[in-house]
Amino acid sequence: MQQATPQPSSQWQQKLRACGELMRVEKPIGTYLLLWPALWALWIAAEGVPGIDLLVIFCLGTFLMRSAGCVINDFADRKIDGHVKRTAQRPIPAGRISARESIYLFAGLLVLAFSLVLLTNQMTILLSFGGVALAACYPFMKRYTHLPQVVLGMAFAWAVPMAFSATLAEIPHYAWLIYIATVLWTVAYDTMYAMVDRDDDLKIGVKSTAILFGDMDKLIIGILQLSTLAIFIMLALQLDLSFWFYLGLTAMAALFGYQQYLIRNRDRDLCFKAFLNNHYAGLLLLISLALHYFFS
Repeated sequence: MQQATPQPSSQWQQKLRACGELMRVEKPIGTYLLLWPALWALWIAAEGVPGIDLLVIFCLGTFLMRSAGCVINDFADRKIDGHVKRTAQRPIPAGRISARESIYLFAGLLVLAFSLVLLTNQMTILLSFGGVALAACYPFMKRYTHLPQVVLGMAFAWAVPMAFSATLAEIPHYAWLIYIATVLWTVAYDTMYAMVDRDDDLKIGVKSTAILFGDMDKLIIGILQLSTLAIFIMLALQLDLSFWFYLGLTAMAALFGYQQYLIRNRDRDLCFKAFLNNHYAGLLLLISLALHYFFS
């Protein structure tokens, strides 16, 4: 029996669904991990609740830039994903969306994100080009260096100076402490993520910090986590942050310890669970900042 030809409306629905999958709409963890540092910076820059306009701009901008990053990542990996069990059914290798269409989607997301940045000041607009450059080059780094997670950290942390510039029209020196802490934190949790795919990456020649660190992976992740906490303590001392922030930092430290427990045997599923757990670490630190400024 001959199958019915898909109706145009059905084809568009399938294409939209594929675009949503390409943007990881159904997997918001990346948006959260990108959003928390931006909100840390906004709360500190505003010394309390930031303006609703900046909250909307950065929340929407975070979603759009994370989505754009996922799209360009899948475009860059289109010839690799089909050989990895976890990614074989992504829209491009599965043939549900073409490489050209993914580039159109990437460009559209960038235009929308840039339209939001235009609502801020000149300094923030100029900084946004650095963010786009980092987001665009990150997916290709795994072919040339074992440190793509560092580039991802730089990209994820770029919202920090942008948040300060949008709020204060300047970037104070302590903003770079938040930037560095975010980079280190990102390298730590993205190495956990890379541990999930390490065996597949070794087979196909993709580089990562998980491969570079080898048997030292858990130790180096721990050092990165301790360094993150140490830099946040330096920030707290410089800004005279209260008990509430230290409480949030203690909660983050406890979650880091839990993550070390999860990755102790390098089990793939538990490494992924440890990666996901960082969402709560970032959120708790934001809550602690909000409580500090609320009760100050």
